[in-house]
Order: sequence, then structure tokens, then C-alpha cells
Amino acid sequence: MSHSTHTTHVLEYATAQEIKQQPDTWHKTLTMVERQRGRIDAFLQPLLALPSLRIIFTGAGTSAFIGKILVPALAPKLNLRVEAIATTDLVSNPLEYLSSACPTLVISFGRSGNSPESVAAIELANQIIKNCFHLIITCNEAGRLHTAFAGSANTLSLLMPPETHDRGFAMTSSVTNMMLSCLAVLAPDEYNRKTFQPVIDNGRAIIDHHLLHTAPLFGDAAFQRVVYLGSGGLQGIAQESALKILELTAGKISTFYDSPTGFRHGPKSIVNGETLIVVFVSNSGYTRKYDLDLLAELRNDQVARRVVAIADNHADPISEGNFIYLPATTGADDLHIGFCYLLYAQIFAYLTSLYSGASPDNPSPTGVVNRVVEGVVIHKLTL
Repeated sequence: MSHSTHTTHVLEYATAQEIKQQPDTWHKTLTMVERQRGRIDAFLQPLLALPSLRIIFTGAGTSAFIGKILVPALAPKLNLRVEAIATTDLVSNPLEYLSSACPTLVISFGRSGNSPESVAAIELANQIIKNCFHLIITCNEAGRLHTAFAGSANTLSLLMPPETHDRGFAMTSSVTNMMLSCLAVLAPDEYNRKTFQPVIDNGRAIIDHHLLHTAPLFGDAAFQRVVYLGSGGLQGIAQESALKILELTAGKISTFYDSPTGFRHGPKSIVNGETLIVVFVSNSGYTRKYDLDLLAELRNDQVARRVVAIADNHADPISEGNFIYLPATTGADDLHIGFCYLLYAQIFAYLTSLYSGASPDNPSPTGVVNRVVEGVVIHKLTL
């Protein structure tokens, strides 16, 4: 098969196009946020000035992981109580998570905006919390999150570029654009078109080398287990990375995620000769020491089939084994480089799905799992 024919075959799926478009959509999303800055600030600034404000990041599935990625970095910047709680937890146990007396900003993420739990979480928050406000970040103008709540006085709804409403089964461009828009909204001095340009440039280079040219990623071996490890917000990136390959191979490959320090405490038992371990190395000088300690330990164990470090800043301990460095070193914080790390994971999951014989756009044709979850019954809460 010629290279051009092979590339065409790889790109024929919507999932590939949605991975490929991300750098361009990142620029569009940042432009969108900057153009709506006045509207955003008019809604948010009075809330963020409340010292007692509680912020909850929420969503279902991948949309829930966005909060886990963002909270470690945003909590100290905002100097407020900031938490990530999945809508699936809020809906089933609302009185354990929501406080009536605490002013709360609920930030809801939703690709389609039609997940039953996403809509119910907003309704429950309005029912329980006396002073409740909502920031909705969604990719679907026709979704219920936007159509049902955008006109409410206590709600600001932000729509992502329409092409980020991924048609494929797995969330790819939707998750990174919702992440980025939230960062640009809450920390505009650090996440804007100028500061993010190195990430966009790296993203294009990663896609060109590993997706368009289908270069081997993490080696050619057929792995039966894949483990992603990351610290802080990179643990959320690891969780999303693990889900991507689980989803796109319809569960044929077992996956796991953890922090490098947590992995030693039992979960390391998952490692065998058919295991790939990917360590997302932090750019924080302090945290990085723990990442590199475990990286050396895993390599010295010689149990896993392959241990790969992905890093921005170069270091001898990384280069002593299998590694991938970002195309251009940025020296940026972990949230910036996390977008590139996630690209590698998306591409690996997509190519693994493709070459295993699955359809990346519909890896579960039997309908056991669906692009938008089905079969959820929302029960009425009586206070």
C-alpha cells in the first residue's frame, strides 16, 4: 500500500478528522472567548469576588474528566473552593455533594449537551442551592444544556466552534476545546492566543508526524494492557487517555491510570509482559522528581513490555529508555503541555482501533455503549 493511499485510509473516519482539526479549533475557541470577554466578565467577575464562592466542575464521562484536569491548576489561581464532581455522582447523591447555604458556580461541560445526567444536575443544583449560578460550556447549539438554560438569568452558556461537536464515538476535539475555553475564561492572562501558540504549533507537528504519516507510536508491539500515569492535572489527562483506548478498541485492551506515586501502592500488580506503560512527565521541577523516580523503577523492573516517557523538557533519565519529547520544548506549565500529551494518546487509541479491525467511529456496533448515553431514568428529588 502506498503512503498516500494509506494516509487516505487512515483519515477516512470522522474521528481522525476530529483529532486532526484540533490545533485550528483551539485558535478559533480562544478567539471566541476573547471576543466575548465583556459578556463573560459581566457574569463572572461579581461571582469570583465572593470569598465564600464554591465552584463545581461537572460533566459525564470524558466531560467529567475535564474538571479533574483543571482543578489542580485553577484552585490556587482562583483562591476559592474548587472541586470536580461528575454529574453521575451529583444526580445519584445530590444531598451529599450540594450545600444549600453555599453560593455555588456550577461549570457544566457537555459535547452534545443531551446527557440525561447533565441536564438533571443543573435542575438539582437549582432546586437545592439558594444562590446557584451556571456556566455551561458545550459544543452543540441544539443540545438541551444550551436550549433549556441559556436564557436563564443565573446562567451563561458558551458554545464551542460547531465542528467540535464530534461525530465520532469518542470525544476528541470536543474535550480539548471545552478544556481550553474554560482556562481562557478563568485565567485569561495565562491562556490566550499568544501564550497558547507554542501548543498549537506542537499540536500540528504531532499530528503531521504521527497521524498523517502514521509513524509508529509507542512502538509496534500489540499490547494487551495499557497504563497511563501522571501527577496533578496530568492524572486527569492519564484518566482520559486510558478511557480513549478502552473506548476505541471496545474494551479489547485493558487500561488503567494512576499517579506515579500512587501506582506503587497495589495497582502496579497490573504490569506483565504484555503491558505498555506511558508516563506523562511533569514540567514542575518538584513533581518531576517523583515522575522520574518511578520511570527508573519501572524500567529497572523489566516486567512491562514497554515503558515510554512523554516529556517537554529533556533530561538524561528520560532519554535512557523509550521516550517521546514534544516537537519543540515549551517550558510551559503542565496544563499547556497536557494538551499535547492528550494528542499522543488520542492518536495511539485511534490507530490501535483502526489496525485491530474496529471502526473508530463506532467501535461498539451492538449498542452496549453509545455516543450519548441511553437508558438513564432521572428520579424526582423531594426535599
